[in-house]
Amino acid sequence: MLSVAASAADKVVKLPKPNLNRAGTVMKALSERQSTREYASKALSLADLSDLLWAANGINRPESGKRTAPSALNKQDVDVYVILPEGSYVYDAKNHQLNLVSEGDHRDAVAGGQTFVKAAPASLVLVSDVSLFGDAQKPQNQVVGAIDVGIVSQNISLFCANAKLATVPRGSMDATQLKKVLKLKDSQIPMLNHPVGYFK
Repeated sequence: MLSVAASAADKVVKLPKPNLNRAGTVMKALSERQSTREYASKALSLADLSDLLWAANGINRPESGKRTAPSALNKQDVDVYVILPEGSYVYDAKNHQLNLVSEGDHRDAVAGGQTFVKAAPASLVLVSDVSLFGDAQKPQNQVVGAIDVGIVSQNISLFCANAKLATVPRGSMDATQLKKVLKLKDSQIPMLNHPVGYFK
């Protein structure tokens, strides 16, 4: 499989090994970071999706299982869900693969009424399981989860700037529908999302 596009949802998508030698620098990525709301219809390549997910919240220290994004108390509360036309997946950082959660096109739930989102070939939904910090209803625990999600979001923005991918961080979405589609527990809160694609 050379790209993310497929006619039916695979149960597991094995991602290629992340390319840690991509060209670019952090300063260059910061200078080029922008929010983009128009996307080419071309599907993301599996290589680009692989590197994007690893940069977002992958394991960069295999000996300890620690991530590219820090998290409070190293609870690793943030999961990255990938919404594609053929299905919705959760990123399994340990095995660097996508595991199918729901078949079908659920980009409308990510769009939350903003039609430009449905034009993106993929959307990443960032979910924090705030119960990992204790009481999921406690506002402070939800704030900590939101901070962790924000760090992953910035990783996505900087990778996209470096890789010449278009994205925008968004808070708007149909969270109730996404919780059903993604089969989330009550303590798992969808907080941000990133439609991602190539520039139009």
